[in-house]
Amino acid sequence: MSMTTESLETTADLQDHARRPSRGRRSSGRKLRRAGWLMVTPALAHTIVWIAIPVVATFVLSFTNYEVFSAPEFIGLDNYVELWNDDVFRKATWNTVIYTFFTVPFSMAVAVVVAVLLNQKIRGRTAFRAAFFLPQVTATVAIAMVWLWMYNPQYGLLNALMSFLGLPTQAWLANPDWALWAVILVGIWQGIGMKMLIYLAALQNIDHHLYEAASMDGASSVRQFFSITLPMLKPATFFVFVVSIIGAFQVFDQVYVLTDGGPANATTMMTYEVYRAAFQDFRMGLACAQSVVLFAFLLVLTMINRRLTGGDDQ
Repeated sequence: MSMTTESLETTADLQDHARRPSRGRRSSGRKLRRAGWLMVTPALAHTIVWIAIPVVATFVLSFTNYEVFSAPEFIGLDNYVELWNDDVFRKATWNTVIYTFFTVPFSMAVAVVVAVLLNQKIRGRTAFRAAFFLPQVTATVAIAMVWLWMYNPQYGLLNALMSFLGLPTQAWLANPDWALWAVILVGIWQGIGMKMLIYLAALQNIDHHLYEAASMDGASSVRQFFSITLPMLKPATFFVFVVSIIGAFQVFDQVYVLTDGGPANATTMMTYEVYRAAFQDFRMGLACAQSVVLFAFLLVLTMINRRLTGGDDQ
């Protein structure tokens, strides 16, 4: 009986010892955690120094009168009240909304069609893909300079085409009725490349057996596009839409080079007003308040998009 009891106790001790992590495994786990923190530290430091601290500083300075050469002075909500009553900033906000409303969906629609076409086995598709993506990797200022020449009222390519077709020429960038639409056209054209690349990658992950089954059921190419392709592109569409909205609300280079916000503030944008307040008028507190308003717009639009596209399920 005593031998049996001793055996049971010995077995229990061995099991308990097996359940307890050994000193070597604990040491190995600590080394892995230290290695993980060591690898994450550079990215974490970058995030804290260049993102977290500036964001907090922007929010704090938006409640101050800060003009660079003097110490910040707390003024409460005065900057936000000024923005609320500022006709130019309201115009910039409206222009940004219009720019986003037209550039994002139009460039996304064109990008989907181009991606579907370039996903087919056609001759020279690699060259076509590179050509469509080229504007994305070209400096925006260089692109704007090319379009500035195309919009030139005397010797621009666009007015030359209008004359050839017997249509009246326009001062595209000097006419308040046309200037914003000219900037929108540049935004649509430049935004196609990256969206096309993302959609192309998403298309290549769709199971081809779905199309084969649809073809056997007699579904046309158009029906396959709307019943298979578009639903399967939903995660990519959500990502492209969010990134495109953020990019559209941050448009600056095209406006700065093409129109400088004119004529008569017809093309000024929210980011351009931030630039004016910060680097022309040196009113950093007001510029910070404008940046906070811009952030609020992007946050609200992103949340609405998640609701509409089912982003929580992606």
